[in-house]
Amino acid sequence: MFPTALPPSRVPDPMDAPPLRWGILGSGWIAEQFIRSVRAHTRQDIAAVGSRSQDKADAFAREWGIGTAHGSYEALVADDSLDVIYVATPHNMHHPHVMMALEAGRNVLVEKPMALDHAQAAEMVALARAKGLFLCEALWTYFLPKFDVLQQVFDSGALGEIKSVHTEYGEYFTRDHRIFDARLAGGPLLDLGTYPLSLISKLLGPAKQLVGLKQDDPSGVHGQLSVIMANAAGNQGVMSTTLYGLTPTNAAIVGTGGTVRFGSEFNLPGPFEVISADTTTRLRHDEPVGRHFEGLFYEAAAVARCIAEGKAEAPQRPLDATLQMMRLIDEIREVLGISWAAAG
Repeated sequence: MFPTALPPSRVPDPMDAPPLRWGILGSGWIAEQFIRSVRAHTRQDIAAVGSRSQDKADAFAREWGIGTAHGSYEALVADDSLDVIYVATPHNMHHPHVMMALEAGRNVLVEKPMALDHAQAAEMVALARAKGLFLCEALWTYFLPKFDVLQQVFDSGALGEIKSVHTEYGEYFTRDHRIFDARLAGGPLLDLGTYPLSLISKLLGPAKQLVGLKQDDPSGVHGQLSVIMANAAGNQGVMSTTLYGLTPTNAAIVGTGGTVRFGSEFNLPGPFEVISADTTTRLRHDEPVGRHFEGLFYEAAAVARCIAEGKAEAPQRPLDATLQMMRLIDEIREVLGISWAAAG
């Protein structure tokens, strides 16, 4: 039966999450956004940073008021005062850095995508599980209050059978951005593409059929691509992503019982509607549109709660969901001929 009202979000106040001591592995843009967001909205303690040299670590620590600066990643993960490591290095370094942190006995939150491929991700998951350590992919969208409301709608069965998921994500990047660097596994697939592909994978499961097109960029990365996948029942997921300009970054989820439409970028804080299949009922979730700064703190608070409670993974982004998405990315790469050979 279609609901008469949307459920409230069950996400607790991030300020109530138990404060943990965090080590930041990497000092790029996303690390800065994470620190700003976490400090503004939680009681988490950004206690240490590790970089490739002492000078870089010291400079970052001074800029962000971090008490301890380690001149190597190895020194950071060896710091027994830390409760969790946030891995914020480029995609091609996630596997060695996460493995290093896990081997040192550290809980880990790693930026998306978890790895370059399913094999790397599976190795990381296996090590975390063998050691009983927390591991999570920082796909922050699924920790937002709006996605908790959506998860309750999905779980209720109100949408019926999901027949199609339509997604896209495009941004403009200057030529000096890392996303145009083949040595860093550039191109939109592992970056922008993880948002739409995670949604498709979450709602439709494994692909039985997959077709697509890509356009290569003179830099050596793929500049844009589009794919259509179908699951075993024939239900379809559609995804397009591009580096060449800003798109609406929207999505629609179509089920036999109802449809979800987003009022702004689907992966960011913002409004959405759940509409009954016969369109007689329209339920709206309203919240301000936000950017990274307005959302990253939710994943940090959730991770802190999980670790404090002795959980080895986050229910908002289970490890098996990450592995399923990585397998889908592998299949897209095989069909479209995308290689990470330059990334080593």
